[in-house]
Parts: sequence; C-alpha cells; structure tokens
Amino acid sequence: MSARHAIKKVNKKAIKREIPQFALYGENTAPENAEFVHIELIETRSRLHDWHIQSHTHRGLFQILFLFGGHVRAEIDSGLWECEGPVALTIHPSVVHGFDFSKEAQGFVLTVDQSLLFGDKPGVDAALFSTIFVEPLAIDLTAVDESRQRIEALLKQLLTESSWPRAGHTLMLEWLARSVLLLLVRLHSDQRSADRTGRHDFELFSRFRVLVEEHYNEQWQVGRFAQQLRVTESRLNRLCIRLTGKSAFDMMQHRLMLEARRKLTYLPSAVASIAYELGFQDPAYFSRTFKRHTGLTPKEFRQQTTSEGNEF
Repeated sequence: MSARHAIKKVNKKAIKREIPQFALYGENTAPENAEFVHIELIETRSRLHDWHIQSHTHRGLFQILFLFGGHVRAEIDSGLWECEGPVALTIHPSVVHGFDFSKEAQGFVLTVDQSLLFGDKPGVDAALFSTIFVEPLAIDLTAVDESRQRIEALLKQLLTESSWPRAGHTLMLEWLARSVLLLLVRLHSDQRSADRTGRHDFELFSRFRVLVEEHYNEQWQVGRFAQQLRVTESRLNRLCIRLTGKSAFDMMQHRLMLEARRKLTYLPSAVASIAYELGFQDPAYFSRTFKRHTGLTPKEFRQQTTSEGNEF
C-alpha cells in the first residue's frame, strides 16, 4: 500500500457468503474465442450498477484498476480500502474484491489472462510480473507525472485497439498490456526503493539520472552535476554507491559507453565521428576508454556485433 494519506486501509470482519466467480469480464460464463486481454472504462460497467460492483473473483484472471479521478471504496478480501485517484489497484485471481465508486469516477479496468503473464509465451518474465500481484497493492500515481502519462496513453491505445480490431489485433493487445504492467512494475520498484532509501535521497538520485540522460555526451564533470543538484560531490558519490554500487562518475561513463555501443552497432559513421558526437575531442582517447570498458576497440566491437547480430 502507498503511504499517501488519501489511501487508507480499514480492517473489516469477513462476511461469510457465497462469492460470485466471473469469467471474461463481469459475465458468468466465458465467451468463445475470448482474448487474453480486456479493457474497459470504469463507467462502462459501474454506471449500469449505480457505481457499485459486488464482491467477486475472476478465475485465472489478473485485474488492475486504474483510477485517475474520483474515489473508490474497495473491498479487498477481508479489508476495506478507501482510495483517491490517481491510483492503481492490483488484484490476484484468488482475491475477493468489490468496488463502490464515486459518481463519475474516471479510469480503466484492465484484465489479463494468467497465461499472458505466467505462461510459456516468448518474452514472458513471470518473476518480474509477480512482484505486483503477490499481494493486493494500491500504487500511488500522484507524484509520477511522466509514468502516469505513459500508462494512461497506453491504456487509451488498448481501448482503441480493443474496439477496432485490425491485422495483428491479439499481438497488439498483448504487447500494449505488457507495456502497461512493466511500467507499473518499475513504478512499484521505484517506490519501494524510495521507502527503503528515504524519499528525499531517492528523489535526488532520480534527478541525477535525468541530468545524466540529458548531458552524458557533453562530458560534464561530477562537480557540475553536483552543482546543478545543489549537493556536494562526496554526497552525490555516496548516494550513487549506496543505490547502485557505482560512483557518480562510473554511472556517467556507463551511460556514455552504452550510447557508444548503440552507435557502433546501428550507425555506419566512422569511429572518429562517433567519438566527436559523444563529446570526445580525441578519437584515440575514445578508443582507449571504450576498450577499458568493453575489452574491445570500437573497430573490434563493430566487427563482432556485425557478425553476431547483437542488439543493444
């Protein structure tokens, strides 16, 4: 659960009753040829039931409620959660859940079949996805404008794709759904790191990563990054080592060499031109730096990736 004060959990005694079990998606029986992904607006089903969804489960289906506006009172197993948007609620197939929404609540309900996340499909990393479904979560989306915008954009694309099937329809739904969930996994991981590290330090580290991404090819010194962040070099280095095991300088070099590998792999430019593009004044120094990090000269690396077809 998020620590945001607007999200709170209230204990509630379990009420013994028969829990309905729905299939795809809110119906009592599964339709033929059902897809592995379903998405709908919160209002699509909730408005029909006076914004109340009775407690139920979904066999074999994982569900994520993305509430971007309004309020939801969610019954999650034996607990009662009061949540204000924007927030994402993750629900395992075995979890009994029901919702009471405020009128005109805005958002999406994304439902995915277990085979999409934990099956034998290529590219599926069950351990990665399981981190947000081990237990029900309320993932706060308030202070993450970029991630929230990306998630919301993908959900809108999912809704469009589901309403207008075209060539590759099923693949597109699966790719978009996995992209949404991967962003949610990253966000949850970042929030856990912030809780362990201290939110102020984690925000400082995040700002440093943004600056590195913006200026890695300008060959800034660590001191300049520290000055921009209004901290000392030693504090910045200690923070980077604590969170990544690398110094601030090593992180900058790692990003620079990543870009060098990409350019050597995908661009036909001469090694000297790539060196200048990455902020090196001396191509020979670039070659030495590159070899120190990769064990190969830029020419050797390019030959190897061309013959093996490696991707970065």
